[in-house]
Amino acid sequence: MNKEPEAVSFENTANAFEHKTDKELKKAEFLFSSMGYSALVKLGTRLTPWMIRSGLPVKGLIRDTIFAQFVGGETLEETAAVARKLGGYHVDVILDYGVEGGEEGDKGFEHACGEFIRVIDYAATQPNIPFMSIKVTGFARFGLLERLDAAMEELEGPLMKRYLQALEALAPEEKKEWQAVSGRMQLICRAAADRKVGVLVDAEETWIQSPVDVLTILMMEQFNKGRTVVYNTIQLYRADRLLFLKDSHTAAVQRDFILGAKLVRGAYMEKERRRAQEAGVGSPIQPDKEATDSDYNSAVEFCIGHLDRIALIVASHNEYSNLYAVQLLQQKGMPLDHQHIHFSQLYGMSDNITFNLAKAGCSVSKYLPFGPIKDVIPYLMRRAQENSSMSGQTGRELGLIRKELRRRGI
Repeated sequence: MNKEPEAVSFENTANAFEHKTDKELKKAEFLFSSMGYSALVKLGTRLTPWMIRSGLPVKGLIRDTIFAQFVGGETLEETAAVARKLGGYHVDVILDYGVEGGEEGDKGFEHACGEFIRVIDYAATQPNIPFMSIKVTGFARFGLLERLDAAMEELEGPLMKRYLQALEALAPEEKKEWQAVSGRMQLICRAAADRKVGVLVDAEETWIQSPVDVLTILMMEQFNKGRTVVYNTIQLYRADRLLFLKDSHTAAVQRDFILGAKLVRGAYMEKERRRAQEAGVGSPIQPDKEATDSDYNSAVEFCIGHLDRIALIVASHNEYSNLYAVQLLQQKGMPLDHQHIHFSQLYGMSDNITFNLAKAGCSVSKYLPFGPIKDVIPYLMRRAQENSSMSGQTGRELGLIRKELRRRGI
């Protein structure tokens, strides 16, 4: 008699917080409670960057609170202890060099490229760091990406055809600059392929995304043969991305490569809407959360239906989407640790999802940023703002933490 697959639950707080001491759990409760006060968060996100720039002695406070909750350390070496601890609970790590808005110009771009390769080299020495993430804006001028994207938007036809035509329209110095960008991407992906580390290419704003998509697809065509090295990040809060995912799959079939797809809901919603309004054009963003959720879950279903050609990363804090992916695998009789499916959540959030998935036997990771405190402040301020605006998420985190504290009798 066939045994029914065991249901996965995200309510088990003993699993979720087994890795945290009583003191760490109390600290997390205080932090999430504080982030529930939107006025306090608004004040803090305005003042903190200024205090850091002014040299005021606040680094210790930041390090012991929000930094400790959401960041792995200031250096690669500091992340080792966090990665080891997570590994003890069968949780992998996605390393992210969390420095944003780096120095533009060839010197800055070459430095960023070198840092990405250094992260790859380090990840290859660790037992539970199968992936690292990159931002193309870390080694490419924003204005160049914007120029190329705009030129592509004026053309009709398939993505690759528009890219090649737009490339020809660039000035000679711009073509040379783009060749340098492509060369840096090639170096990063070659290093990753040689060291068997996956590269997750972050999504960018809609007005620079098309060149990033093309560059990523070209890298997948070169390196995703037989195994998956390169993954594109697909933001499903964009109304056009479900179709883009399906078109990318068609390209993978036609050109015989594995499509690496990291599915997220998105990170630039307010900026995108504001820009569209200022420009007097239609917003690229879904009309509401329900439409985003629907497309996200449809994308998960599509990918799981094509795991022969798609390597999927379900990168989500949405409990239903994670459960839906698990249920689809179970319905199809596929193993939860199938080589082409992986789950991931941000470090410091949704431990009830991550650690319960790991207990169930899924391949799962924490997205772990690292970098000097002054450089990761933009990342930390986003985490604070997101948690203050996402009352449901903050309330859920707090509720689970308090449930575990009660279970421990604290």
